[in-house]
Amino acid sequence: MKREPRQRPIKDERDQQIETGARSYALEWVIAVTQVLTVMCLVKGNSAWKGCLSILFFGIAFALFYQYGEYQEKPFRQVGIVFLIAGIVLLVWFGITG
Repeated sequence: MKREPRQRPIKDERDQQIETGARSYALEWVIAVTQVLTVMCLVKGNSAWKGCLSILFFGIAFALFYQYGEYQEKPFRQVGIVFLIAGIVLLVWFGITG
């Protein structure tokens, strides 16, 4: 006899924690792979390293903005803005020069 899966009509706090942990874990791997891709592009002389590096700066900026939202401490926002500007500059540079 097959058992029917237990149905859970609403998400509880544990489900939210698991989802948050899964996203965090996935983001850590994306950051690691992006770093490897950036180094590979630099070694091969491919200009895509600028775009890859901009992704890392965007990730750092948005992590700092999230921390600012939680702690309400200005240094998180200020440093986040610096990283966001660096990411935008690299992305525009990559877009113009290729």
